[in-house]
Amino acid sequence: MTSASLKAITVCGASALGGSETFFVTLTRALQRAGVNVRSVLKHNGIREAALGEAGVPFEVLPFWRRFDFSTEKRFSRIAASFQPDVVLTITGRGAAMTPPGGYALIGRLGGYYNLDYFRRCDYLVCNTPDLVRYVTEGGWPDDRVFYIPNFPYIDGAPPVDRAAIKTPADVPLAVALGRLHPNKAMDMLLKAAAQIPDLWVWIAGEGPDERTLKALARELGIEARVKFLGWRTDRGALLKAADVCAFPSRQEPFGNVVVEAWAYGVPLVATASTGPAWLARNGEDAILVPIDDADALAGGIRTVLASKETAARLVENGRKRVEGEFCERAVIGQYLEMFERVGPKGQG
Repeated sequence: MTSASLKAITVCGASALGGSETFFVTLTRALQRAGVNVRSVLKHNGIREAALGEAGVPFEVLPFWRRFDFSTEKRFSRIAASFQPDVVLTITGRGAAMTPPGGYALIGRLGGYYNLDYFRRCDYLVCNTPDLVRYVTEGGWPDDRVFYIPNFPYIDGAPPVDRAAIKTPADVPLAVALGRLHPNKAMDMLLKAAAQIPDLWVWIAGEGPDERTLKALARELGIEARVKFLGWRTDRGALLKAADVCAFPSRQEPFGNVVVEAWAYGVPLVATASTGPAWLARNGEDAILVPIDDADALAGGIRTVLASKETAARLVENGRKRVEGEFCERAVIGQYLEMFERVGPKGQG
């Protein structure tokens, strides 16, 4: 089975806008570029549908309701019977729980420490960090049914966002943060760090339940004028290209797509040593790593990058090498294709 003959369905059963859901689009489009005959099944989300449509990826929208959903499985079964996929790759727990078994290899992809009960229907699991492999094998999955394949960044050639369009002076130091506005992402720590650096401006791109609280904190800290809440953005690369530093203050982060995105777009990275970044990054070489929930240390890391062009350039160059060697699209998609070849259609792998 070659990529040219491989038929795959990718599944996203969540409506949220987060890292895993963003990677669903990145991965699907990359599989298509690699020659895979791919189509998608997903819960309604206009941003993802637009991205798939722009790439020419056929897709079907199914309900994926939590309860009393009597149509998703039936409609998926009809889609699969018509398309006859070799593999089905589901990105979310709900997608895994609601994708019916069939004459294909059903692969669940984990980007976090999800409840493994959602993946009981799956034939195989693929995890994006070694620690997630540990988690699922300790949870009872056999080693020969679990794969480790990391994430990779989507890289586009768009120019940097014009700072003036976001009412930001051209000559000020600028930190960009990407992520959901959720306690796990610790944007409150970034705001507290920014309050210690009087000339630092901050762009925060994301949506989530903490938005009102974070805006109130920015007002309380007296930094409201230099903190811009951008909402959910699809031009992550263009935002990073406009920045002097990428700040990634997460309390919990299984992988950390932002790490490899910062490396790919040539932006020095200051991150907390949560699980994913602590595994991915090498402190002082390709990122500055600071303790979790330590606004003083986060501010210190940002100051270090802004104060030394030599340090910033070293972080950027070493990060670029990491992406080219370990986390580029070509290398990671090659691993997916090898996995698909190994597992094959159900009963043939």
